[in-house]
Amino acid sequence: MNKILLVEDDTFLSSLLRNRLQKENLEVSYAADGEEAINFLKSNSPDLILLDIILPKKSGFEVMEEIRNNPQMQGKEIPIIIISNLGQPEDIIRGQDLGAIEYFIKARTSIDELVRKIKEFLAQ
Repeated sequence: MNKILLVEDDTFLSSLLRNRLQKENLEVSYAADGEEAINFLKSNSPDLILLDIILPKKSGFEVMEEIRNNPQMQGKEIPIIIISNLGQPEDIIRGQDLGAIEYFIKARTSIDELVRKIKEFLAQ
């Protein structure tokens, strides 16, 4: 069973996504802020991270930088899909520079589309 870490502070969206992903037989762990995500990743290696950018304590960008720079986590080449309301070209470029494989803008992406993309990616 594929494991996903969902890092999202919006409780409504996170519960919607979690339920939907679990229906697709995916195991979903959850972090409500960037710090929680880093702590989780120190001892777990999910198959995929769904990461919001605007988060309490540490932003998604900071989480990605820490994954890249923390010796405890180096070598964990965990694919990251960003789901964010930040849709400026510079934000998208920064996310890709930090290693995101996909960047979805919440307002322009349906849950169905997101789930389909996640499943496609995990099937590779």
